Amino acid sequence: MLEDGKIFVGVSRKPDDSINKPEYLDLKFGNRHGLVTGATGTGKTVTLQVLAEGFSRAGVPVFCADIKGDLSGIAAKGEPKDFLAKRAEQIGFDDYEFDQFPVIFWDLFGEKGHRVRTTIAEMGPLLLARLMDASEPQEGVINIAFKIADQGGLPLLDLKDFSALLNYMGENATELSSKYGLISKASVGSIQRALLVLEQQGAEHFFGEPALKIADIMRTNNRGYGQISVLAADKLMMNPRLYATFLLWLLSELFEELPEVGDPEKPNLVFFFDEAHLLFNDAPKVLTERVEQVVRLIRSKGVGVYFVTQNPLDVPETVLAQLGNRLQHALRAYSPREQKAVKTAADTFRPNPAFDCATVITTLGTGEALVSTLEAKGAPSIVERTLIRPPSGRVGPLTDTERQQVMDRSPVLGVYDEDLDRESAFEILAARAKKASDADAAKQAQPTQPTEGSVSGRWTLPGFGDDSSDEKSSGSQGRTRSAGYQRESVVEAAMKSVARTVATQVGRALVRGILGSLKR
Repeated sequence: MLEDGKIFVGVSRKPDDSINKPEYLDLKFGNRHGLVTGATGTGKTVTLQVLAEGFSRAGVPVFCADIKGDLSGIAAKGEPKDFLAKRAEQIGFDDYEFDQFPVIFWDLFGEKGHRVRTTIAEMGPLLLARLMDASEPQEGVINIAFKIADQGGLPLLDLKDFSALLNYMGENATELSSKYGLISKASVGSIQRALLVLEQQGAEHFFGEPALKIADIMRTNNRGYGQISVLAADKLMMNPRLYATFLLWLLSELFEELPEVGDPEKPNLVFFFDEAHLLFNDAPKVLTERVEQVVRLIRSKGVGVYFVTQNPLDVPETVLAQLGNRLQHALRAYSPREQKAVKTAADTFRPNPAFDCATVITTLGTGEALVSTLEAKGAPSIVERTLIRPPSGRVGPLTDTERQQVMDRSPVLGVYDEDLDRESAFEILAARAKKASDADAAKQAQPTQPTEGSVSGRWTLPGFGDDSSDEKSSGSQGRTRSAGYQRESVVEAAMKSVARTVATQVGRALVRGILGSLKR
């Protein structure tokens, strides 16, 4: 029943419940994206596991989020269970056997997997504004901050770097506004409060170095199986905006870094976006357009994106139109919105004259789905009512001991587990402010001898207001997509900025205990 170049999904049923034919997902259309939908408890997670196993077995790396912890079992060999044996017998799956798949566990918090991070600079102003739920004026200030950073050579790596830059902008708002446009102190203050909320929600663990290298989620093992990267998302889901923003950032990184390959014989990577509705909830138009653009174009990089969600209405029509491979589990139709979802799902399939899609969707059993995949010249197949095959890996979570054993054998062991805090915006700003303060003190002690790099008690950042040169920051090395700012500033303001930055770090620890968790 297994075929080369295809993933065995299950076996379709005729209206009289007799077995019809095997259903496959053709690997050469695996980068045409897909959709797995269905109500809670209908079998979406097992279907995701079946697809992930199929891609891995074919040598395709996979990245997926583990919302409930159940998906971790894919790292262990399956175990004989009655319902698995019954399904295999029911569909005539004589080749069914258990298998173990290579898994790399990731976790933003470093608790159930290797730490996964990016830098503020790599996140970029659009996604950072989305993460902070910024208003339009606040988003403008964030964009200006990145512009100032780009011109000045200050790497923005973590939250304290961005906070230091905001402090500078707040202290010099009038001066900077004349060059970059209005910088409202109120907007700067709101962004700083949002940074406090992000810290409270754990985003500080996400920003920093070493940043995730795309190559480390695109590995194969010595058996030729694609590595399955499983992101522990149970704790991350307590901040759904961070979860959605992280996955969108990862998609954007793939889009920007991978070369064009057209339509390969099999994907270079398959990306499963579970709880996909979180990406589009209250998303501004510019973000939705960004998602649509990435989904439309990333297939030419050999990347397949599969959205997993409860309701097809969770995905905008412009994105839904890009998803060629579809597996629809049961939907309920008790409310008007649910009835609309059933109709929408039924209308997206190529009709099967043997049954009515809208009726069947509400009567599907657990582990059963309406399946339509791309075939021939990329045309969707006639939808079939399909019994999903049983997975080969374990169904259910690993124990903590088993998870640790997998991590101890990981190909990225020791690469991401320790923080790297190299010189960046925070340290450079503090050093330059101290240098300016020392120069001013020396000038006051010897007023007749001008201090190099100082003009009337002001200190100069390279690139602004003075032709004198300054040492180049060592922070300009490494992965820098955006850097920092350079501008003259009054000494007292500069020192006040640094003092406030330091005080903020202490103050945040106190505020966390007083305010608790915000915006949860």
